[in-house]
Parts: sequence; C-alpha cells; structure tokens
Amino acid sequence: MKNVGTSPAGAAVEWAAEEPGSARQGAAPSAGDGRTRQLVARTVLEQGPVTAAGIAERLGLSPAAVRRHLDALVADGEAWIRESSSRGRRGRGRPAKLFLLTESGRARFGHAYDDLAVSALRFLAEQSGEQAIRSFAERRMAALVEHHREALAASGTVAERAQVLADALTREGYAASARTVGSGEQLCQHHCPVAHVAADFPQLCEAETEAFAEVLGTHVQRLATIANGDAACTTHVPHARSEDRTASRPETDHNAVASGSASRSPDRQDTAPSPHGGEPV
Repeated sequence: MKNVGTSPAGAAVEWAAEEPGSARQGAAPSAGDGRTRQLVARTVLEQGPVTAAGIAERLGLSPAAVRRHLDALVADGEAWIRESSSRGRRGRGRPAKLFLLTESGRARFGHAYDDLAVSALRFLAEQSGEQAIRSFAERRMAALVEHHREALAASGTVAERAQVLADALTREGYAASARTVGSGEQLCQHHCPVAHVAADFPQLCEAETEAFAEVLGTHVQRLATIANGDAACTTHVPHARSEDRTASRPETDHNAVASGSASRSPDRQDTAPSPHGGEPV
C-alpha cells in the first residue's frame, strides 16, 4: 500500500510526465524535476539506506522516475550506493541497491555550523576576552599555512610566492587566484568557508592578512573581503618590500641635498619659490 500522505501536490502529474517514452524524457531538467529531485534526496536523507522501490512507494512515483533522479544524485556526488546484506534476503536475485547521501548531498539541506561557530566564539570572548578570539584566529591561520610553508619558502620572487599561496588556498577551499596588477600581485579568494563567522569576528580576516604578509615576506594590503559584502577577498601584494623602499629613500634624499648644497654659493641666501610657480625670487 502506497503512503500517499507524503506525496507532493501534483506528484501524479510529474510521475506521468517522467514515465519512459513520455515527451519530456531526455529533455533538460525543469523546475518540476528540481522539486522531485529534492523530494527524492530528502527521502534518502530521512529513510536511508533505502531502495529506489522504497522511495517510489513513499512518494507515489514510478521506480523508473525515482531511479533517474537517484542516478543524477550519484553522478553529482550527492549520493552513493551500497548493496544490501545477503542476510535475510530471499531468492537468488542480485542484492538490492541501497542509497545514502554523501556529505555533499546533506549540504542540500543546510548546516548550522556557522551559527554554532559564532556562538562558540562569543562564549569564548565572554569568558576569556577579545584577545582569546585573536589568539584562536592566529593559531587557525598558522595551522593552515604550515602545510604549505616549504613550497612558499622555495619560491624566489613575490609573484611566485603569491601564486603558490593562491594554489595552497585553493586546496584549502578558498578558490583563490593571483595575477600581476600594476606594481604588485593581486591575490583574490573567490570563496571563503568562514565568511559568515568572519562577518561577526573580523579578527579572522586580520589574522589571515598578517599570515599572508609573514609567508610572502612583504607588507600586504587587504582591499576587500567577502565578510564585508564584497565579491571576493582581495589582497594587494607589492613586488618590492616596503621596508626596502623606506630604507633607500633617506639615502637618495641625502645625496640630493648634499649635491644641491655643493652647487650653491656659501654667501647665497635660500629663497622661496614664487607663489605663481615660477623661478625663485
């Protein structure tokens, strides 16, 4: 007996349209397909491990239609298959295929990880102060870059290090890229796994920026962050080290002053520039 109480409104129409040989078979996925696939995925979430026949019975759909959606979920890495145990199985047929959701498939239904992380950090701040949040953020970034420190150290130029860092961040889930822009490199993170948490705790972004400066060996400037509503986290990495430029400037100025002093007559008074921008008066 079918459990029609859980069937969606209009399921019978979708069932008829999804039967083999129907006009819609092989067509691009429609909004109805998306709704049905979500129902199939939810049934696997709630009932799994479950067979295609079991899902079909629960939703009032044909087994063929359910298998089509299950195949799509498996192809997308959102579900996986295991064979039922031979224990208690009747007959000589092949073991039934049981479907379960993967972690990616469970993500369809959301997680409360961000809320949990924000609550935990707020509790930490209340109990131990804001410095505890900063220490946590610094330790988190130190652990992240430590896996890639050797590759970064082997890179010669700032541009090479920026690319190695972008590749490392991509492997950590940040979808990062690096490109030359003007006098430096622009490091972009197109995804941030902790953006919602960082919106409440900017210490995470601050620690990240400091870690970038440390591993790249130069001052960096954060231009934008996803946590602040920008499209990407963007960091400017200058080609020349800021401390090198600062150190060279006084020497250049000193030489210029010395040269100018030598060319002036000892008895000549310093004169102010004309307010009209012409020669000194």
